[in-house]
Amino acid sequence: MSKSQYVCESCGASSPKWIGCCPDCGTWNSYVEMAIANPKSVRHKGLTGEINNTVKSLLDVSVTEHQRTSCGLTELDRVLGGGLVPGSVVLMGGDPGIGKSTVLLQAISHLSQHMPVLYITGEESLQQVSARAHRLGLARKEIRLLAQTHIETILDIIIKEQPKVIVIDSIQTVFTDTINSAPGSVSQVRESAAKLTHYAKQSDTTLFLVGHVTKEGALAGPRVLEHMVDTVLYFEGERDNRFRIVRAVKNRFGAVNELGIFAMSDKGLREVSNPCSIFLSRYEKPVSGSSILVTWEGTRPMLVEIQALVDSSHLGNPRRVSVGLDPNRLTMLLAILSRHGGIVTGDQDVFVNAVGGVRVLETGSDLSVLLSVLSSLRNQPLPSDLVVFGEVGLAGEIRPVQGGQERLQEAAKHGFKRAIVPKANMKKTEFAGMQITPVQHLSEVLQSI
Repeated sequence: MSKSQYVCESCGASSPKWIGCCPDCGTWNSYVEMAIANPKSVRHKGLTGEINNTVKSLLDVSVTEHQRTSCGLTELDRVLGGGLVPGSVVLMGGDPGIGKSTVLLQAISHLSQHMPVLYITGEESLQQVSARAHRLGLARKEIRLLAQTHIETILDIIIKEQPKVIVIDSIQTVFTDTINSAPGSVSQVRESAAKLTHYAKQSDTTLFLVGHVTKEGALAGPRVLEHMVDTVLYFEGERDNRFRIVRAVKNRFGAVNELGIFAMSDKGLREVSNPCSIFLSRYEKPVSGSSILVTWEGTRPMLVEIQALVDSSHLGNPRRVSVGLDPNRLTMLLAILSRHGGIVTGDQDVFVNAVGGVRVLETGSDLSVLLSVLSSLRNQPLPSDLVVFGEVGLAGEIRPVQGGQERLQEAAKHGFKRAIVPKANMKKTEFAGMQITPVQHLSEVLQSI
């Protein structure tokens, strides 16, 4: 008689009976029933678990540098931390049609020239994959294709082919016979990913897993899937926009929140070498409600334009709308502006946007948001050669941010002549031709402009 248990789709917590609200993550109606696999049938016949049971001192464990392999796409290498690491498992998620399969097909086309690769498709036919590669003008001779969704059959073929790079497109279509549930269910996704990950770690094979996303933009399936892999990449951007952003939200071999910028063309995704060209607008003359932020994404600074529109509200509760920025932080910043700057926006609708579809996650954007709001409210443009960055505290203090000198260097490289920065980020280093204004409090910022 088969046994079953209930598992939370959000965090992977298990319970012997159904629970309305998950006690671990607080999500409602997230528990689904799954069958408990027979432990004897879980291990695949081709996988021999090599577990070292010897206890060692941490000092005795050798430290080896990871040998990385380039994917042929500079921006993808950047997001991965410098290239592919043998034995690493990468989970890539994004909306349908945003370019996940395209960028992976481009990557393995380059890798196939140096090592054996295997592209396993569960959603498309071999003819569809071949037609895409032909349309993109990719080298197809060395790419090995397989259309299969049965995990035991996939593992048999992988053991026979011995590829060094494997792409599973997508993990939600793969299923195993050891669990009596439909493909895409929590139990099927978790068990199939566990078997593939076990093989990748054992054989030093690089594994790419393509994952679906929910309507909220999170990866579909159990959250334990993200804990199981080494790297989690998200595709950002709208399908009607030609630019695509790949963000690393987890990376055991590189920086988190690293960005890779791509542009969609008829020949696939191509790298954008100068991201500032996307995130900055070029005006014939200065306009109100716009400021230039030097943000820090992963391991590099980038220039992003922050726009604001402040208009009289005809509603009882004025609207606070932000695109690409934290809406709760916008509300907090407007309260700080009122309390410590004496500028009230309680009767105004405030709209804030990060140009180019980028999401700015760091607090260093606070000062830029406030200056854009103030510029729109007063209808007075800021200088076109001015850049700003800095975190604003609840007491009105301007707090330092990471990589202050690198941000100023990036701004100077693009021809900006003036900067307003936190005083704690100022060092003895001077930038020729740039006037830098260090500030400690919001009142000093208002006086300086």
